[in-house]
Amino acid sequence: MAEALQQLILDTLDQRSVIHDTRTLVVPGQTDPAASHDAQIAILGALNSLESREMIYYETQETSSHVLTPEGAQIVLEGSHEARVWAALPMRGEGEPVGVQDLKKKIGDEAAKVGQGRAFKNGWIMKEGSGFVKAVPTVQDTTQIELREVDSTGTLKAGEKALAELRKRKLIVQRKGQWFTVRKGPNFSTSIAKPETDLTVDMLTSGSWKSATFKQYNFESDGIPTSGGAFHPLLKVREEIRDIFLEMGFEEMPTNSFVESGFWCFDALFVPQLHPARELQDTFYLSDPSTSLRPPEDYYKRVAAVHEKGGYGSIGYRTPWSDEESHKLLLRTHTTASSGAMLYKLAAKCRGETIDGHGNVGGPESDTASSAEGDGFRPAKLFSIDRVFRNETMDATHLAEFHQVEGVVADRNLTLADLIGFMRVFFKKMGVTDLRFKPAYNPYTEPSLEIFAFHPMLQKWVEIGNSGMFRAEMLGPMGLPKDVRVHGFGISLERPTMIRYGINNIRTLVGHKTSIARVENSPAVMF
Repeated sequence: MAEALQQLILDTLDQRSVIHDTRTLVVPGQTDPAASHDAQIAILGALNSLESREMIYYETQETSSHVLTPEGAQIVLEGSHEARVWAALPMRGEGEPVGVQDLKKKIGDEAAKVGQGRAFKNGWIMKEGSGFVKAVPTVQDTTQIELREVDSTGTLKAGEKALAELRKRKLIVQRKGQWFTVRKGPNFSTSIAKPETDLTVDMLTSGSWKSATFKQYNFESDGIPTSGGAFHPLLKVREEIRDIFLEMGFEEMPTNSFVESGFWCFDALFVPQLHPARELQDTFYLSDPSTSLRPPEDYYKRVAAVHEKGGYGSIGYRTPWSDEESHKLLLRTHTTASSGAMLYKLAAKCRGETIDGHGNVGGPESDTASSAEGDGFRPAKLFSIDRVFRNETMDATHLAEFHQVEGVVADRNLTLADLIGFMRVFFKKMGVTDLRFKPAYNPYTEPSLEIFAFHPMLQKWVEIGNSGMFRAEMLGPMGLPKDVRVHGFGISLERPTMIRYGINNIRTLVGHKTSIARVENSPAVMF
């Protein structure tokens, strides 16, 4: 079909020199001129192929016409709704008036419903008693006449106002079309033999390359895009946040322990054993194995004592301590479990203990080393970006697995003002400058602050993180000096990623609904 169309165009041009209107062509296999939209689309494909070889040039001419909707086509065959209503009624004084229900049975619900109003408006029918009768002996079905004209010509002599009324009634739709004017090109020929695209060994051997016609190379065209791997938007934002931490002198914590014990995830952070977050509806517990190895015995006893009886200026929770609850294995609900373990290791020298090359706490340190370094404390700035797990109902903004960005700063005599100042600097590097801080409650920080930022697109303040100063009940049992204070803060990774990339459903960011094309085409993020 394509080659036959190309040959038709070339032969017609050879006879006429120019084709003024492609609607006059008769497509092979047809008897009528190619006036339809589909026929012109087929002709356009042939024109593009011939133009690529510079055999012809063509100009596009735009046109606009109207076609009938299914309802309009039905009216052409059966008459308009108002005419059918009129035809179904008796003349006034010549029969019983027809009620609404009987009228619907005669011509259908839709025709009766639409036709009544228009027939009344035209003065064709009138009400008599509880039914309807004809008000005039004859009518002219203008709607049917106009639709027949549109069906045959694509327009109306009555003009745009009449067309607009039919469009409003959804009896016709406007359709844009096109046709073409075609002229000969510099390589015009009535032969449609395609030029060669490659110089082959057979051509060189036989010498046929001497008389062959080769397709010209287009050195300005783009090459085929190379396919390759692409970073997921979460990884791009993660790398940007990681660079900010490293730029500010932070050290990345090892956070590869997805499974934690209740002790490190909750107890060591001074989270009470009866806290709602530890219940099954909020936390994923392991069934096999179900219990963990015991933590360092001395530290375990100090933590248990603080919970039961208090200490370090606190009265504790005054509730019975459960070894079973403390030894349960679970998927960590926050990376603060890793932060607590790192702070415990940081306090090793303060307790007079050593740390081996693998980061494990060892035996007592020599007296010489302890006395040379005072109490053994060294300031630290630590961060982590890793996965956490919570037993939440999944929706557009929540998943059972997500990423937490966490930072910890440990030094002597830190204050809440230092924490707020650090937050302002950190978020400024992310491009967030309008911040507010609201007092909050966390079991392991006091004071605690929720962090809010003004969202320019939503035009409102949104929560972006949580922060606070770790409690003495958490730091004291570790063995850190009394004047050491620790800042802690955390944000999710998914929320800033969704804001940066304009994503409103987290399930299209992570999971089986994620668009691979979107991952490949998403730009790099620069805070």
